[in-house]
Amino acid sequence: MLCFGRQLMETICEKAFFILKELRKKYFKILFCFLYSTCDLQNLGARRVCLMTDKNLSKLPPVNAVLNSLAKYGINFQIYDNVRVEPTDQSFLDAIQFAKKGEFDAYVAVGGGSVIDTCKAANLYAASPSAEFLDYVNAPIGKGKPVTVPLKPLIAVPTTSGTGSETTGVAIFDFKELKVKTGIASRAIKPTLGIIDPLHTLSMPERIVANSGFDVLCHALESYTALPYHQRRPCPSNPIERPAYQGSNPISDVWALHALRIVAKYLKRAIRNPEDREARANMHLASAFAGIGFGNAGVHLCHGMSYPISGLVKTYKPKDYNVDHSLVPHGLSVVLTSPAVFAFTAQMHPERHLEAAEILGADIRTARIKDAGLILADTLRKFLFDLNVDDGLAAIGYSKADIPALVKGTLPQERVTKLSPRPQTEEDLSALFEASMKLY
Repeated sequence: MLCFGRQLMETICEKAFFILKELRKKYFKILFCFLYSTCDLQNLGARRVCLMTDKNLSKLPPVNAVLNSLAKYGINFQIYDNVRVEPTDQSFLDAIQFAKKGEFDAYVAVGGGSVIDTCKAANLYAASPSAEFLDYVNAPIGKGKPVTVPLKPLIAVPTTSGTGSETTGVAIFDFKELKVKTGIASRAIKPTLGIIDPLHTLSMPERIVANSGFDVLCHALESYTALPYHQRRPCPSNPIERPAYQGSNPISDVWALHALRIVAKYLKRAIRNPEDREARANMHLASAFAGIGFGNAGVHLCHGMSYPISGLVKTYKPKDYNVDHSLVPHGLSVVLTSPAVFAFTAQMHPERHLEAAEILGADIRTARIKDAGLILADTLRKFLFDLNVDDGLAAIGYSKADIPALVKGTLPQERVTKLSPRPQTEEDLSALFEASMKLY
């Protein structure tokens, strides 16, 4: 279920609104309201609530609003604010241990994707106390077991406009032993309720707005260009064994394209002017739209290649991130390979790549279909250059000597790389990383 602020009511296009109404019976419920309240927790019968956030957010208005609401309605809660920005297996385990000890009957996650994903994992393993950590982690790194236990209600309150985690059944983390990102993917861990309130994004600094927005951009592009759903293999007969990501399909296409159009119109404005509430509101909505799209269709190479880029980080510390460790923000790690990736994948379904380029501002009136990949790649480079994005992987500390390790870290990401419309070899991956060392 999603809950949208009143300000967003007027931004929803007729087509998307129609689909929302059609899907509410089958997929999730949509409520439109001005302010969320702890009445939701009361209605769920919650008596012992876990509020998850991080150290920075714990001092900011979004968390204070939740704390005031919990106190107002007399709901017993404990706060966990040790969530790590870009979680690791250990930070997941710490949160899981807290959840197990607390014996909570509901969860509230206030934060970006790191917070919401951590809360999903805590909810899952607290509900399955005998499970080993790798039981639910995606294969081939983990066992990828289906989730068969009932989870507690989880209310997600996103404070960034990027991951769409409030709509998805995915929780991503750095697996330190292998120095790669992986995750847990199951419809069972989707939040019960997502509260989309753009006022929570007003405190985001410029680069966090940018990097979050790049995640929305790639969610939309990758889900729209992913392997079509009818070509996906394997296709198990038992629904519980089917992957969370199904490949591009007519429903996810609507969400992806609409999100992409919002990104094209509003991302630059949202980055450049923190007082532009229209732009911030629309990007918050685009994040949810893209989340619904890729939460069904999936992503592919940009995300698959991003995981070792984040996991193998050396000394890079991005502007505007108040952290005590080296970090490549997820959205940045994803978008730096996007020009090379889409130049590569456009051989399959070039018309979709050309359509995406046009939405992002390219003039395709005289374009040849065989040039679709190059046109989209050039359009992305211009888009990123205009937004002062680091000049490729070399600018964040990588060199050609790192390519074998980056490829090695990509190979286990079959959950997403197999959704690429064009199959890739290790040599292909090496070439894509090399082409991404410098963008401009």
